[in-house]
Order: sequence, then C-alpha cells, then structure tokens
Amino acid sequence: MNLSTLESTKDTYTKLIELLDQHGAQYRLIDHPEEGRTEIVSPMRGHAVSQAAKCMIIMVKIGKKDKRFVLAVVPGDARVNLNAVRALFDGSYISFASQDIAEKLAGSVAGTVLPFSFNSELVLIVDPSLRENEFIYFNAARLDRSLELKTSDYLKIADPRFERIAER
Repeated sequence: MNLSTLESTKDTYTKLIELLDQHGAQYRLIDHPEEGRTEIVSPMRGHAVSQAAKCMIIMVKIGKKDKRFVLAVVPGDARVNLNAVRALFDGSYISFASQDIAEKLAGSVAGTVLPFSFNSELVLIVDPSLRENEFIYFNAARLDRSLELKTSDYLKIADPRFERIAER
C-alpha cells in the first residue's frame, strides 16, 4: 500500500467516524485480523454473513460517451445483479469498476469499501433487503477494523436510493 493510499484510507476512516458521531449514530468498532472478504470476515466479527453490507463499485456506460459509477450495497450473502443496475440507468454496458478506479472513488482499498459515498461521482444504491437486520456490519475503510452500525442510523445518515439489485 503506497502512502497516498494509506493517507486516503485514514481520511476515509476519519470521515466515517466523524459523520457517525455528528449524527449520534449507534455503532461499535470491531478489531480483527486483516481481511476484506465478507464470507471470511463475518465470522471474525461474530455475525451472520447476511448481516454484512457488501459494497461494490460498478461502472455503467450510458450511450457511447457517458458513464456513471454506482456504489451498490447488498447483504453479504447476496450478489449484485448487474443487469438490474444496468436497467436502472438504461445502460448499454456494465462491469465492476477496475480496482484502481474503485479504490480512488471509495477512498479505501478493495475489501474495505464503505456503504457511504464521500464522492459526488458515486451514486449510492442499496437493496431494500438490507433493512431486514437491526445492525449492519462492514469494514471501516480498513482491513483490520469493522463497524457494527444500527441499520436505522445507517439509513437515516446515508439516505440511499433503494432498488432491488441483490440476487441470492
């Protein structure tokens, strides 16, 4: 990890904690060995995989010249339905963003993307099934620290667009 990535990671983590504190959110920090894969880190954090917020950055081409970047958030035991996301934008092509673009847009390394967008280029879309759990869990812009966040606080603060984009 180079220094600029480390600094942007620190900044993103700090932004997250400041945002949650500013809104009086109910959360708990969980330290664990470095891991970014949802199915592996969930047991380390002590919760079901379905309670994790899996965050993926997707690129949607609209016509020949335009493209949009989407921060898609689904439960940890689901996959992002790319065709559903493409249809939301009437896109001509869709793919996961390259790792370098995703990390730049997220302000953190792969495996630590937050379910919050601190970048105006990222459209936040959350699958409604994320509301099924009282708490959500996600890496806090770091591979060695996660967050347990009250779902109602997340939804109030993030104010996401809800669309059915998960498939199990």
